[in-house]
Amino acid sequence: MTSSAVQDFYPEDVAHCYGCGRLNEQGLHIRSSWDGEETVAVLTPRPEHTAIPGYVYGGLLASLVDCHGTGSAALAAYRAAGREPGTLPALRFITASLKVDYLRPTPLGVPLEARGKIVEVKPRKVVTDIIVSAGGETYVRGQVVAVLMPENMMNR
Repeated sequence: MTSSAVQDFYPEDVAHCYGCGRLNEQGLHIRSSWDGEETVAVLTPRPEHTAIPGYVYGGLLASLVDCHGTGSAALAAYRAAGREPGTLPALRFITASLKVDYLRPTPLGVPLEARGKIVEVKPRKVVTDIIVSAGGETYVRGQVVAVLMPENMMNR
């Protein structure tokens, strides 16, 4: 796994997402990078992410799947283009579809690992399957269909 995450290279005008934006002080700061042929992000839920005592709020888990999915899409698009993250033009993806299956209640306060497998890469669309696990147990399964961010959303 590399120390740099694709989110480190998002242009400043599109780096404010609550889930993965490095410029959002209150955000989750989800950071996605390659680990072999999979992508990985690790997030430790905080006490304010409680659903019921001891368990994570489902919306946080959906955010983890969502933002790791769009980060994985960017990583896959850069790789498919033979480019490194940070090279121009920037490749920034947004969610077109998000599917999340909650398999069991997810424990609070332990590191959650999101792993992505790239299913499909097209010039403007990437599909990624995401698994969220902790301590060797899978808690969430999801899929993100991400599309290249329209230019009119950037440079605002």
